[in-house]
Amino acid sequence: MKPFYVRELHVYPVGNARVRLLAIAVLASLVANFETTLATILPLLMRDLGMSLTVYGQLAALSVLVGGLSAGFGGILCDRWGRVAILVPTLTVTAACNFLLATVETVTGLFVVRCLMLFIEGAAITITASLVRDFSPRMGRAQAFGFWTWGPVGASFLASAIAGFTLPLFGDAWQSQAIIMGVVSLVLCVLIVWQIAEPSAALRARVLDSEQAVSAEEQAGKARLKELLRHPHLWVHVLGNTGWQVLYWTLAIFGQTILTEAFGLGTAEANRVVALGILLNAVTVVVVGRVSDRLRLRKPFTAAGTVLTVAALAYFVTLMGSAASSGHVTAAYAALFLFMGVAYVPWMANFSENAEDVEARLQGAALGLWGMVVRVMIVVLLVVSPLVVKTGGWGAWLLVALAGQVVFLVSMAAFKGPWRSAGKSPAGAATA
Repeated sequence: MKPFYVRELHVYPVGNARVRLLAIAVLASLVANFETTLATILPLLMRDLGMSLTVYGQLAALSVLVGGLSAGFGGILCDRWGRVAILVPTLTVTAACNFLLATVETVTGLFVVRCLMLFIEGAAITITASLVRDFSPRMGRAQAFGFWTWGPVGASFLASAIAGFTLPLFGDAWQSQAIIMGVVSLVLCVLIVWQIAEPSAALRARVLDSEQAVSAEEQAGKARLKELLRHPHLWVHVLGNTGWQVLYWTLAIFGQTILTEAFGLGTAEANRVVALGILLNAVTVVVVGRVSDRLRLRKPFTAAGTVLTVAALAYFVTLMGSAASSGHVTAAYAALFLFMGVAYVPWMANFSENAEDVEARLQGAALGLWGMVVRVMIVVLLVVSPLVVKTGGWGAWLLVALAGQVVFLVSMAAFKGPWRSAGKSPAGAATA
């Protein structure tokens, strides 16, 4: 018997119904990311608890490792048990944990609460990506994933904007942000529970692949999971993008800290700079996703965006120690987010399509594998980056992130898909 909040669809939604369900999946992604955001208050939290960057890195690494295990298993379980059955309780309980976060007074207390939050939240992000795939045919998948990235980037923007304008109202008390995040997240969870739905297992198997006589539940077992694991190009996708993610997660976790320590900005001002960069990224991913879908090209956008990101990051590093104005720093930071937006969404569509060509029924497992490997990288990042920063400053660590971008660029040679448009036949145009 399924929980009361689970609504299964047995007919694929079209038109406004599909758009509405995609919007709810994007909203769920935003909530999943928003309710665990800590970057906005990290400088204040470290000062209040007397915690060094190294100690925070170790604490966060262990808690992210817990979340990584959850992400991997969550992807597999949502293929078997359904998306919504797992998603709704994870979102709601994590939102409530923010009130517990506001009571933290010691580093040990912070560690316990973060482990609890990330263990619950880990599965949620993987599931939201699976829902976006379920409701997006290939013709519009890049744009759909562009909207999905509004989850993580929108969460960072929302948290940074709220912190930038409300921290001064509460005397820079970081506890105020934890309470605000809890209230906002719970309100949004009510909307999600009211509107969310998912395709049935059989429908997920048919939508983007040929019809099968055997149900998805019977096929999504261990043998089928091995189908994903034995394809080298999928591993190259996962490992290559993990290198790309070093920069993203460095900015997501330490963006405000970098701006305050390397450029001398205040915490509220740093949050406003981050919010501006994220807003530009949110627009970019949708525009680039739409163009990528129309041209049916993924790899050229990913390559161009990565090359531009490397150039922008190298320039950003040169600004450190140069007494650059806040406006100059803001422009350079925004350029980074713009170019990352160009690269990321077409890659997500490319990875989803490559995995789908192997086994359409295991999108959740493929995305869960990716999410788990990325979280292992975040663990390494959180442990190693404070040591590198202590020795060579933030510029030294950003050069490590630049190397990750180069690894991603090289890995694109193994991705499947065209580099140039083949041109539409009359029949293809009619289908589009």
